[in-house]
Amino acid sequence: MHKPFNRRRFMQWLLATSSVSLLGPVSAHHTETHFEEDSTHHIVYQLNKADPKYISHILFSAGELLRKYGDDIEIIIAVYAEGIHLLGKRPKRPIPLELQQKASSLAAYGVAFHACGNTLKSVHWTKKDLLDFAKEVPIGVEDIMLLQEKGFSYISW
Repeated sequence: MHKPFNRRRFMQWLLATSSVSLLGPVSAHHTETHFEEDSTHHIVYQLNKADPKYISHILFSAGELLRKYGDDIEIIIAVYAEGIHLLGKRPKRPIPLELQQKASSLAAYGVAFHACGNTLKSVHWTKKDLLDFAKEVPIGVEDIMLLQEKGFSYISW
């Protein structure tokens, strides 16, 4: 019996086969997540370092939660300080393309990436310097605070 397409099962397969990076960058703008406002779970990750191993851990964790909870979790990755280079079209720090592709793939499944406006100013970037799926917020730390006030769980590595 043929089963209908299941986004959660597809995501499990995609992440399990480590071929996430084959999807390449997402060209559509993602300013909101695809999740329903009534998702049971809400989480915001802090990503503030340019270390590839650190970034990889955060992206993997977000992917695992997405696989487990599907549309019943809203995930935002708040990116600021040195972490902003993950979202740069031309990062000024060495960020493996594979990590940018994994972030792009997560964004395609509704994970939101918020880029700190203050950090962008400090590196002399504008929205046009960011990957298409990134959403600029005025102040990264304020964004985390406001999300926590809305009930988001805050995760920091």
